Amino acid sequence: MARVHISPTLVSCLALLAGAHSAMSQPTTNPATAANPTVVAEKVKPDLDAWWNSVVFYQIFVRSFADSTSGPLANDGVGDLRGIIERLDYLNDGTPGGGESLGVNAIWLMPIMQSPSYHGYDISDYKKVQDAYGTNEEYKRLLAECKKRKIRVILDLVPNHSSWENPWFKEAVDLKSEKHDWYVWNQKDPGWKGPWKQEVWHPWPATGANKGSAGYYYGIFWKGMPDLNFRNQGATDAMNDVVKFWLDMGTDGYRIDAIRHLIEEGEQQESTPATHEWIKKFRSFYKGVKPDAFTVGEVWAPTEQVVPYVGGELDSAFEFHTAFATIDALNEGKRDKLDTQWKDNLASYPFGQYSTFLSNHDQDRVMSRFGGGKGDSAKTPADAWAKARVAATLLLTSPGIPFIYYGEEIGMVGVKPDEDIRTPMQWTAGKNAGFSTSDKPWRAANKDAATKNVATQEKDPASLLSLYKKLIRLRAEHRALRTGEMTILETADPAVWAFLRKDGETTLAVLANLSAKPVSAYGLRLPTELTERKSVRDLLTKKSLPKTRPGGYKPGETIRPYDVMVLQFGE
Repeated sequence: MARVHISPTLVSCLALLAGAHSAMSQPTTNPATAANPTVVAEKVKPDLDAWWNSVVFYQIFVRSFADSTSGPLANDGVGDLRGIIERLDYLNDGTPGGGESLGVNAIWLMPIMQSPSYHGYDISDYKKVQDAYGTNEEYKRLLAECKKRKIRVILDLVPNHSSWENPWFKEAVDLKSEKHDWYVWNQKDPGWKGPWKQEVWHPWPATGANKGSAGYYYGIFWKGMPDLNFRNQGATDAMNDVVKFWLDMGTDGYRIDAIRHLIEEGEQQESTPATHEWIKKFRSFYKGVKPDAFTVGEVWAPTEQVVPYVGGELDSAFEFHTAFATIDALNEGKRDKLDTQWKDNLASYPFGQYSTFLSNHDQDRVMSRFGGGKGDSAKTPADAWAKARVAATLLLTSPGIPFIYYGEEIGMVGVKPDEDIRTPMQWTAGKNAGFSTSDKPWRAANKDAATKNVATQEKDPASLLSLYKKLIRLRAEHRALRTGEMTILETADPAVWAFLRKDGETTLAVLANLSAKPVSAYGLRLPTELTERKSVRDLLTKKSLPKTRPGGYKPGETIRPYDVMVLQFGE
């Protein structure tokens, strides 16, 4: 296996009933809806000094994070903005180096705008905070408190579609309205389906004797989520106005939902040339409002379809297939998928300008995918914990902009339906896992919260939470782990994955046994300049290791099952 050195999906089941949303799509689609192969990535030199290349993001579902203990929404069983403020010191207490906190320095808030649904992905008022979460003034207060702690904040932006309860759509159903063309209409149902063979053309009125008399509107996810028509300048201007509104308030950028579905070209409903052209103009707009605003796109697709969105269009996009490769590598106990995926990443993207993660709000939680269960009272198996530790280390030592899904740092589990992968944060072993004192929380906490919670793990230096804190600090301390070059290393064993991160004179190596068996027949093929180092130390354990020498390097005769090291080479 050759050394590579380059410098600086699960298919949605489309269960979109009134209370469910999942802005995801198949990695492979039908020819009629496949991405246009003529769309190619614009080669852009990345600005590795941009703030997003030096942060670790934390994804928060506001409804499930923390119910406030004071104020008008206190203890009502629903998480809110004031509840986040009360828990900010857990994320980052503002102490240099992170103090005793988790140490993240950026958060992504899932939709906070007015919506008729629990999840918020169908927006009825783009300029108003969801009533259950608080007010615009409380959002401003959250931004101010985050700024004190040097925490950046990005919002979930849902431009592809609105709620059918949005005043825009209510006006658009009138054929004479100026807003009619803000949505995609056809006089009759064209008869073709969406990327998942779902119904995408919906009659208006939706029911009754006059059903469909006003025509059919396009909604790729559900009839209650009509797609906006960005061929219409009025719709584009309205969305740009929304973007400016929240940026002017102090927001640092956006995670953009379902971005590859913005503009359809006939039956091609994803990653069309028109979509890419619109995003380029969108980039000019939001950078004109706030030059350092950050955008990360949800493009659930193979890497070659994701790459064109990054650089000349968005600042970053989520790398779904890197998450899959990491989980598969640990479940299969071999490195081949990591080799393939990371070679692809390094060869394809502007260096490091992709967003990495292990799981998110649309997927079974990573601990469950490692065999950790569904959240009942059963004990999480030891090998699931071990895999989670390796996965966390790889996430936070590899190139890219890392995102942590709330609760991932304590090993929370969850298996679809969506509500069960968005359960309340497990703060304590007490009532409702410390999320709320309400007798009727919006969703019950997992039963395993009695033993798996923040309070318990904060007291244990060997806990998963303690490891996350250590890794986040290591990433903050070593620029090599944030924006350093990556070199994939040969290891002489398919179960052992290793790579170098280098920045200037600093070189670190990450070494992991992906399997449940000890490995002895391995050896790192280090570059010549590292083969005679007298000082080698594991930054995770602080232990000194044998010096390097020409030939294959072994920091120990045997690598234990699921062991992982971050090696620092001295002189």
